[in-house]
Amino acid sequence: MTLADRVRYPDFHSRIMTAEEAAAFIPNGAIVGMSGFTGAGYPKALPRALADRAQAEHAAGRPYKVDVWTGASTAPEVDGRLAAADAMGQRLPFNSDPVARDKINAGEIEFIDMHLSHVAQHAWFGFLGHMHVAVVEVLGITEDGLLIPSSSVGNNKTWLEIADKVILEVNTKPPMRMEGIHDIYYGTAIPPRRLPINMTQADERIGQPYLKVDPSKVVAIVETHNGDRDNVFAQPDANSRLIASSIIDFLAHEMKMGRLPKEMLPIQSGVGNVANAVLAGLLTGPFENLLGFTEVLQDGMLDLLRAGKMRCASATAISLSAAAYKDFEDNIEFYRERIILRPQEISNHPELVRRLGVIAMNSMLEADIYGNINSTHVMGSGMMNGIGGSGDFARNGYLSFFVTPSVAKDGKISCIVPMCSHVDHTEHDTQLIVTEQGLADLRGLSPKQRAQVIIDRCAHPDYRPLLQDYFDRARRQGAQHTPHMLTEALSWHQRALETGDMRP
Repeated sequence: MTLADRVRYPDFHSRIMTAEEAAAFIPNGAIVGMSGFTGAGYPKALPRALADRAQAEHAAGRPYKVDVWTGASTAPEVDGRLAAADAMGQRLPFNSDPVARDKINAGEIEFIDMHLSHVAQHAWFGFLGHMHVAVVEVLGITEDGLLIPSSSVGNNKTWLEIADKVILEVNTKPPMRMEGIHDIYYGTAIPPRRLPINMTQADERIGQPYLKVDPSKVVAIVETHNGDRDNVFAQPDANSRLIASSIIDFLAHEMKMGRLPKEMLPIQSGVGNVANAVLAGLLTGPFENLLGFTEVLQDGMLDLLRAGKMRCASATAISLSAAAYKDFEDNIEFYRERIILRPQEISNHPELVRRLGVIAMNSMLEADIYGNINSTHVMGSGMMNGIGGSGDFARNGYLSFFVTPSVAKDGKISCIVPMCSHVDHTEHDTQLIVTEQGLADLRGLSPKQRAQVIIDRCAHPDYRPLLQDYFDRARRQGAQHTPHMLTEALSWHQRALETGDMRP
């Protein structure tokens, strides 16, 4: 299918140009809203042209950097390329690219880590600055000037509304048969005029299949013909399978006790290999007719849909391995009836997460013995990726799991520590912690009770005596509500920083 077949709005034909020509609309210092969410639906041509322009400007002794806002992570063609060219001044709200991460931790890129549900509304409120240009990938443009979204929706709706100018990248590679899979809700408003979002089931559609844009703002149409990032997931290892097994057994027990309905509540699953292992566990678990209400559809949810275990999955992006994407493309009519892609201000909306009773499962870097969670920082200072949507789901979910292997770096680092080096989720948002050692149910427990359960059930045996000794000595100082020895708690991380090993 040619670009002319994809761009069916006649007025836009005169605005078709190269990426290099379109890049001229983005001046130094501009705030640029780009499409993209977890390696899906990001622009492929404009970032390359911007990076080339930045290098040329720098070679001529002139400054050139832009601030980049997206839905979540993108791919090396965006974050990596722009970071390598020193073309990125600020980045929000999430990054997973190693080149950009190094620049962030070196202080060369100002990174703003945000809850994903906050981004669109904070942009609307004017808290973040004024967006100059939106660069959004679409599959096509209808005769009426409506935009057919791509493999992610993310914050595209908001970027198209608030940006002064819009550049559309029309990607002719993904199949047009995706048209109709999206559900774009236009009912949100700025306080005090907000109304409730009328959704009571995860598989309900409440919007329209298309994005809207003011045609007068569209300054360029650029063609690209490239697929999304190949999101390669490792096969579940022994630790991942043990974590998954603990979660499946717990959910079955909750159902038996009447604390979960027999039809199960909607599932949210974070990104990564452990998350995919949990989804794989659901394939053989006792649950039927499942619903997904999450941010990203990974391979595991496609497996559940294909097997008939899950009847519908709602998300804001499809982020798949190459093999899973081929299956999606080959069977798109099947999946189009069972997948709904929404803006992330809906997929991550706290109101909906709480109303639907979502079961939230997210990964972490470390947990402390009282249930505080570090999702983002290595040894307190170095940013890994960002908080993403985990906070949106953890605080508002019906059940909130945080999962990790109990140790890292070949056992030199314990992922259960006396005190987190950085806290993203407080003990008040944490209900369940799961490692390959076991599951700690923290509901209804005081801090001291939580600590003992976490040490007994989640800590690795090599570190359990050390954690128990810390906890016992902290309690002997007096009957504090949350016993700590601050200097000694911090020494765990100090040893790791100095020697790469937490063991004394």
